[in-house]
Amino acid sequence: QVQLVESGGGLVQAGGSLRLSCAASGRTFSSYAMGWFRQAPGKEREFVAAISWSGGSTYYASSVKGRFTISRDNAKNTVYLQMNSLKPEDTAVYYCAATAHSTGWDRSIYDYWGQGTQVTVSS
Repeated sequence: QVQLVESGGGLVQAGGSLRLSCAASGRTFSSYAMGWFRQAPGKEREFVAAISWSGGSTYYASSVKGRFTISRDNAKNTVYLQMNSLKPEDTAVYYCAATAHSTGWDRSIYDYWGQGTQVTVSS
């Protein structure tokens, strides 16, 4: 089984930064592509960013491109989401996810999900 635990969420003012971490269990972590999704109240869970198993390919939603950076450290079984220039519209619960399929934006390809961490951007 793969277990994912997010951390690093919190309250930040507009224009500020946060770094989210997702720690994964399992010997095959390095074989999984990883993604970050977010869900605001009353809205669908939406794709934020994804990274291939090797870290060689990354993908971003247009709404966060240039502001957010996804990375991974397979030796630590951890994926990160560095969020800069945060906006109030970034407020949401952020979830990390793992997939044995090809890296992508579709929620349906992800096999494992974390419990989420709240990010609130004020002002």
